[in-house]
Amino acid sequence: MKIQHVNGKSDKKRVLLYAISTCVWCRKTKRLLNSLGISYDYIDVDLLDETEKEQVKHEVLKWNPKGSYPTVVVDGSSCIVGYDEKEIREVLDNGE
Repeated sequence: MKIQHVNGKSDKKRVLLYAISTCVWCRKTKRLLNSLGISYDYIDVDLLDETEKEQVKHEVLKWNPKGSYPTVVVDGSSCIVGYDEKEIREVLDNGE
């Protein structure tokens, strides 16, 4: 499975972004994470093969019952659904 990694200044939290490569909100989420200097991994779900896509969709549904994108999983314990700049900043910017 193609998981991309982006290095940042802060890797205090483990961040995994499930995204669609053509989604405006997913791109905004990546830009925000980059601007905050957050290290993160991301998966562009639409670029996976069909088998991987189905596996990832099941993972996303565990965190986000709507199955929408972007879905940001933090430390494998919490989730931010959609582009919510305020929540992303609160959870990640302060390294809390």
